[in-house]
Parts: sequence; C-alpha cells; structure tokens
Amino acid sequence: MRTRDALVAAARRIFERDGYLDARIVDIAAEAGVATGSFYTHFASKEDVFAAVLARLQDEMLHAGVSDGGDDRGGRKYLWRGVEGANRAYLESYRRNAGLMAAMEQAAAIDPQFVAVRLERSRVFIDRSAAAIARLQQSGLADPELDPEITARALNAMVSRLAYVTFVLGESVPFDTLVETVTRLWTNALRMPQD
Repeated sequence: MRTRDALVAAARRIFERDGYLDARIVDIAAEAGVATGSFYTHFASKEDVFAAVLARLQDEMLHAGVSDGGDDRGGRKYLWRGVEGANRAYLESYRRNAGLMAAMEQAAAIDPQFVAVRLERSRVFIDRSAAAIARLQQSGLADPELDPEITARALNAMVSRLAYVTFVLGESVPFDTLVETVTRLWTNALRMPQD
C-alpha cells in the first residue's frame, strides 16, 4: 500500500510538472523511488495512475457549496458571505491544483475516459449548486423564474473557466478581486438581496 501511495504522490508531481501528455511512467517510478516494473504491480497504465490522482483531487476540491442562509439569522450579509465562502474555497483549491487541472484538460481533450471523469466532477458541483439555488428560491431569496440546474451549470462554468484562464493560462487578476467579482456575478444573476 505504501508503494501504491508513493506512486500516486509521485504521479501527481509528474503530472503537475510535465502535464498529462508528456508524463512518462519511467519518470513516475523514478520519482517514487521504485523500479518501473513495480509501477505495473499497482497500475496498468499512465491512464490508470492518473485516474487515481484525479480521485484524490476530487476529494480535495469539493467544497460546501452555496449557503442558503438557513433561517436568515445573519441577514443579507450572511447570504453574501455564504456565496463568497464557496467561491473562495473553490478558487483557492483550483489555484493550489492548477497543474493537475491543466493536466485534466489535456487528458479530457484526447481520452473519452477523462471526459467522463471531468463531466462527473462537474456534475457534483452542479448538483450542489442547483440544490442551494432551489433552497434560495424557496426562501424567496433568489429569482424564482430561473431553472436551478441550468443556472447552476452556467454559473459553475463561468467560475471554472475563469479559474482556468487565471491559474492555468496565467491571466493576472488579484485574487480578492476575482473572488469578489464572481460572488457579485453569482448574487446578481440570482437576484439575491444585496447588502
């Protein structure tokens, strides 16, 4: 188990450094301090170890989602902070994992297996956001005319793509400005009460 964990940790470093396309099994094994043959004891291919890396990334990147403010004890400011907190957590995690996010984009561009992984990852975020939007609508705190799932897809796509452009492609945006902007766009799109 230690060897497998070492291989997954090494693979993560290699994928972050070299990207998906240029990562090589021999480099992963060397980084883990094991013989290349030992790699094949635990994984069948580069795709297999990358899937293991992405499974760990999925756990790391999930966040609590948008708060609906519960019984609104904190008022409008509480609602804003819930959305802001979810956006901040996601963007901080994306920034920490930008190398792996770039590798996932590469893999999804050429391998249907990773298209499915990427879609499943998106589905988790969309489902959480759609549930939060529906709760906000039921509480009278969001535009009732919006379809929660389509709205969640649009808003999550916006934040995810902006994170990719900023942290992978290197567009320079001050982090707090990024968080504040996507939070305002979220709350404005939902017509949530403003402070």
